[in-house]
Amino acid sequence: MGYNVAIDGPAGAGKSTIAKLVAKEKGYIYVDTGAMYRGLAIHFLKKGIRPEETEKVIEACGDAEVTIAYENGEQQIYLNGENITSMLRTEEAGNMASKTSAIPEVREKLLELQRGLARAKDVIMDGRDIGTNVLPDADVKIYLTASVETRAKRRYNELTEKGEHCDYEEIARDIQERDARDMNRETAPLRQAEDAVLVDSSNMTIEEVVSTICSYCIG
Repeated sequence: MGYNVAIDGPAGAGKSTIAKLVAKEKGYIYVDTGAMYRGLAIHFLKKGIRPEETEKVIEACGDAEVTIAYENGEQQIYLNGENITSMLRTEEAGNMASKTSAIPEVREKLLELQRGLARAKDVIMDGRDIGTNVLPDADVKIYLTASVETRAKRRYNELTEKGEHCDYEEIARDIQERDARDMNRETAPLRQAEDAVLVDSSNMTIEEVVSTICSYCIG
């Protein structure tokens, strides 16, 4: 049985960045579950399916195979044999993933792959419901959050540094809407597990967050 660390939290809290650094520090395998959902989202987008077309989304799950590979220590996401890692971080993919991840059949599609990795390896996994649903018996559970303002500013800076035109207020609204969807969905809503440690990164450096989380990991 692997040593498992679960990091949950809202969109833009820095879960992926922090989890990758903790994985490197502790020698764990990093599993980005959000990237897996984005992989399925890209499958739906390629088929021209809208997120509200639930039956079509469920049907499309049948011919989608999302797999993880590690190349030069970096996680790669494959959709039906095609490396789609470079397509994952678009706003379109993120919004589609946020909406379709509430569908039980979508979650079930990816759940066993995630649990199988955790059984076999020492992993750190981040997402919305890792500690509450995917890995309820994880050795360490962290709920990583930050204020909406902080998360919107981080996303704004990230996009502008890439040369993309964006609007801060629009990003902040999108984050608030995504929080509401994630927290209020019927299936596996975003919430802090009772035995999770709350880490608010609003006024912390990346190094401070990594150090805090590492201090709870003894495996």
